[in-house]
Amino acid sequence: MREYRSHDTNIILVQGDLTLQDTEALVNAANSRLLGGGGVDGAIHRRGGPDIMKELDIIRMTQGDCPAGQAVLTGGGALKARFVIHTVGPFYQGGSEEPQILADCYRSSMRLAAEHGIKSLSFPAISTGIYGYPIGQAAPIALRTVLKELDRHKFTEIRFVLHSAKDYEVYDQALSRIVEITQ
Repeated sequence: MREYRSHDTNIILVQGDLTLQDTEALVNAANSRLLGGGGVDGAIHRRGGPDIMKELDIIRMTQGDCPAGQAVLTGGGALKARFVIHTVGPFYQGGSEEPQILADCYRSSMRLAAEHGIKSLSFPAISTGIYGYPIGQAAPIALRTVLKELDRHKFTEIRFVLHSAKDYEVYDQALSRIVEITQ
């Protein structure tokens, strides 16, 4: 585990299971149809239970799909977290718009959390699983975006929960480079 403090916010990197985190909200790497799926999305729905999908059904009926880079909020169902913020990351194809869309996922998630008074949230490494975004490119985008958003939104804790030791190491190195540059 690694901790860094910025704007009175604890930034924590941890290797572990996102679904077991006790922050007020978890960020789900969802698909645009908000129908559940594999990876992080599937794990959140399995552990959180059917109440999450019931809320997503209502969201789909009222607003339709969720575009890449945007986010919606549901309750946390049976999770420790009270809320789940579902955001849709980009499929990686090496395009020039993908970094902006990925950054938008973090921005829209933090904005939605702030609008609902949520002070602590846990992020996965959005789009780095089945969506194929190289984690070495995704980590600095995620970290820089979150740190910049702390100028606008106040949180007590932002946690990055990395599934593997390799992913943790990539985020740890990226954070070290960013902190070194800003000091």
